[in-house]
This record gives sequence, C-alpha cells and structure tokens, in this order.
Amino acid sequence: MSSIFIVIFGLIGFSFGWFVYSKFIAEKIYQLDPNYETPAHRFEDGVDYVPTNKFVLWGSHFTAVAGAAPIVGPAIAVYWGWAPALLWVTFGSIFFAGVHDFGALWASNRHDAKSIGALSETIIGTRVRSVMMIIIFLLLVLVNAMFATIIGDEMVIYPESVFPAWAAIPVAIAVGVLIRKKFNLLLISIIGVGILYFTIYIGSIMPLALPGDIFGLGERGNWIILLYVYAGIASMLPVWLLLQPRDYINGAQLVVGLIVLYSAVLFTMPDVAAPMFNDVAEGTPPIWPILFVTIACGALSGFHGIVSSGTSAKQLNNEKDARFVGYLGALGEGSLALITIVAVTGSLYAATAAGGWDELYPNFTGGPSAGGFISGGALLISNGWGISLAFAQTMLAVMVVLFAGTTMDAGLRLTRYIIQEWGNIYGINPLKNNYISTMVAVGACLLLAFGVSNGNYPGDGGTLIWPVFGATNQILAGMTLIILSVYLLKLGRPARYLIAPMIFILLMAIWASVWYIMDYISKGQWILVLIQVAVMVSALFIILESWGVVSKLKAEDKAVVSSD
Repeated sequence: MSSIFIVIFGLIGFSFGWFVYSKFIAEKIYQLDPNYETPAHRFEDGVDYVPTNKFVLWGSHFTAVAGAAPIVGPAIAVYWGWAPALLWVTFGSIFFAGVHDFGALWASNRHDAKSIGALSETIIGTRVRSVMMIIIFLLLVLVNAMFATIIGDEMVIYPESVFPAWAAIPVAIAVGVLIRKKFNLLLISIIGVGILYFTIYIGSIMPLALPGDIFGLGERGNWIILLYVYAGIASMLPVWLLLQPRDYINGAQLVVGLIVLYSAVLFTMPDVAAPMFNDVAEGTPPIWPILFVTIACGALSGFHGIVSSGTSAKQLNNEKDARFVGYLGALGEGSLALITIVAVTGSLYAATAAGGWDELYPNFTGGPSAGGFISGGALLISNGWGISLAFAQTMLAVMVVLFAGTTMDAGLRLTRYIIQEWGNIYGINPLKNNYISTMVAVGACLLLAFGVSNGNYPGDGGTLIWPVFGATNQILAGMTLIILSVYLLKLGRPARYLIAPMIFILLMAIWASVWYIMDYISKGQWILVLIQVAVMVSALFIILESWGVVSKLKAEDKAVVSSD
C-alpha cells in the first residue's frame, strides 16, 4: 500500500478537527470572548507577560510543546504496526490533544494566566494544588533529563547538526529584537528561515565535535552539561529576547520542513514496508495500554497543558487567539507525528536494511527512534526533491535537536516557576530568587540524568526515562482534563467532550503505570519505581478530591431544584 493513503487519512482527520470540531468547542463549550482583557495586557511587564502576535505565539507554543517527542514516540510505536499508531495520532490529536491544549490555554487566560497547578487550587482546592505541583515538577524533570540525552546523542551521531543548532541562538536573538522594534514580520521570518537553512548547508559540509573531554564524562555527557548551562541561562532571559523568537523561527523552519516532507511523499509515493499489525516478538509490552503512553506528544500530552498555562497564556494577545494557538498547535504536532510514521515505515527506508523491516525493527526496544525519522525522512526528501542525502540528513537532525532544545528552554523555565511557587507558598525566600531556583531546577535534572544509568555512558539515564515519562505525561493530561471538566461544570456548561477522553486516558495511563512499576522492580530501577508510584498516588488523590467537588455541585443543583 502507498504511504499517500496514510497521509490522506491523517490530513482529512486534522482538517475536520480544525474547521469543524475546534470551532464547535470554541463557540459552544469554551465560548471565547474577543473583548476579554487578557493577562498579557493586564500584567504586561516586558519579561513574562508580553502581548504577542498570534502567528509568533503559535510558532513559540508549537515548538515548545513539540520537541522530539512526536518523533520518538511514533518511531517506537510502529513496531506494533502502522495502523495503531496512525489511529491514535489522528483521533488523539482531534478529540484529545486539541481540546486539552486549547482548554488549558483558555482556562489559564481566565484566571490571570495561572499555571495548571495554581489553577487546580482555584477550581478544586488547596490540597490538590500541592499534589498537582508534585506531578508537574516530576514531569518537567523527566522531560528535561530525557531531551538532554536525546540532543547529546544526536549531536554525536550527526556532528553536522552542531553548527546550525548553536547558530540558531544568535539568529533567534536578532529576530526577537527586530520583532520588538515592529519590523515587518513576514520579511523577518523569510530572512531568519533563510539564514537557518544556510547554516544547515554549512553544517552538512563542516561537521563539528567538542574539542576534548571537557568535564571528563565523554562526549555525550559533556554535551548534556553544556546544554544545561545554556538552558539555565536561557530560562532567565526575557521571553521576547530568546525563548519566543527561537521557538517562532524554529516553528517556521518546521513548517518548511513539513511541506518538504509531505510533498516528497506525494512525489515518490513510497510503499509502506511495515505491516499494518505486526507479529511482535515475545516479551514485547502489550499494545493495550502501552501504545497510549508510548505516543504521548503527537496524540495527547500533559506537558502541553503546562506550556499552555505556564508561558503561552502570559503572551495571549486576544482570547480568540487561543483556538489558533492551542488547538492548531496540537494539530501541528500531530502532523509531525504523522509524517514520522510515513518516514520510518516507507519502503525507501526499509530497503536500506539488509533484512527489510524485520532487520530494521527486530524488537520493541530495537527501533531506531529519532534516527529512523532522520534516515527515512532524508531518503524521502533526497528522492523526492533531488537534494543531497547529506543535506537532507543534516536538515532533519537539526530539526530534532532544535525542537528538543526549545522544549528544554521552556521546560527549565517552567521548572523554575514551580520552584518559585513553592518558595511563595511555604515562605522559603531563597527559592523565590531567579538564580537560586534555576540552579535547583538544573540540579534536579542533572541528578536524574546522571543518577539513572543504562550502563552505556555517563548521562544516558534519559534513554531509560521514556516509559515513565509517557505514563506520567498522560496521567498529568488526565488531571488537566479533570480540572477543565470541573471548571466547565461550575460554569454550567457541557463537560462530556472532556470527560470522555479524560476517563479513557486515565485508565490507559494508570494501567500502563502498574505494568511499568512491575517491570522496574524486576530490573531494580528503584528511582523510576519511586517516581511512578508518587505520580500514581498523587493522581488518585486528585481524582478523589475532584469527585468530592463534583458531588457537592450535584447536591447543590438538586437542592436548588427541590426549592423551586
């Protein structure tokens, strides 16, 4: 079967989501008000609260939530077959991720741009906020540790990506300054993207590596340390100077990359080499429920709710922009996951392996993850556009590195916010300081990255974290949907469009958590056991607290009806 049918199926679904379903949610459920004064205007400070053009904010939001996860997750999950991955990416983006991301942005905007953790206190109760912040903190540390490992790996495997990845920083700063000075956005975007692609060309002919063993941790470990130094500095800069323009220009680059990839599929019409449903090897994790936590970003992700409420809500210029930024951002990530499925299952890529698909994916953990996307996508681009394979590989490697990097920027900034909120709640004055809270955030991430080891090199703990990240991520998504559902019920609006996906994802995530806890115990990975147990216990507490609030609302409604 031709891969074009996978693309058509996904894009038709996404079109329905944007033109029909998201419009219904915006008008009938969230009821967006263009005259509502957003927190970006009410608290404008030029640092965190900055009213932002919706296209710039979409680019910033999109790349902050995307990262490498919508590439890595689908690339692993296709081991079960391309059909399950395709169905979850398509329907998950439309009915789960879209309403989740959009809803978190809208609800935060209605509550002074509070984070989803602080929002839980307002909507459900004080005790829930304390527990919710634990889940959020653990997820952020997992994300940062995991993506640092991914970036370090890619920079070693693809040294051609090093120059363009770091060159993107001064380009982003220049773009941020020019946008601040009200220069023409389209012209800035074209020039910025053009410069980025020129640096990719330079990188493809000038691979770079670290000059020596700087910290005595090997090349990958050294990159991880340097990435945290950069991310720590970046997380303290004003959002308009680096975070926002870096995310925006990377988003523009991704749009160009997606157009090139999707058109390459149209030009080459590659067959699908992978089976629709794979006859998996013995010992493979069960597709139910593990599929739904393996593909998190690209179908549904609790991390998106943190970004929507933690940073994007502080930059929302008009409430009506929430649909464009939140829902369309989720569909953009779904489109990246969709093309990843095509890239790693197309016969052009499978043909490069001596034994075909079975040689390429011998078992569940043997899939090439981000490398599969880079190799498969590069072959698509090279055959479809006549571009050199070296340039195409560099282009996609840079895409992976930059998106993982922008997620680290946002993730570390959000971790700092959580630590500072703890400082405010418990009166711990040092934690309120930007520098101290950032160092604590970086220290926690490094502790996990280097404290959990896969035995390959210092800092490789991120390679083990994906399962616990996926389960924690989906539990947080379920918690966010609970908060949004209770908020809608308090407003007297229908909540079933959030309750249905909430019930489904919580069942899958808790089931998967139990499965992985047993697996971690058998392997003696006690740090991951403790994290997963802490998240599960916290989630069960929030579910019970939320049920109490809903029961009280129902009792009050009955009392009103009886008095009438």
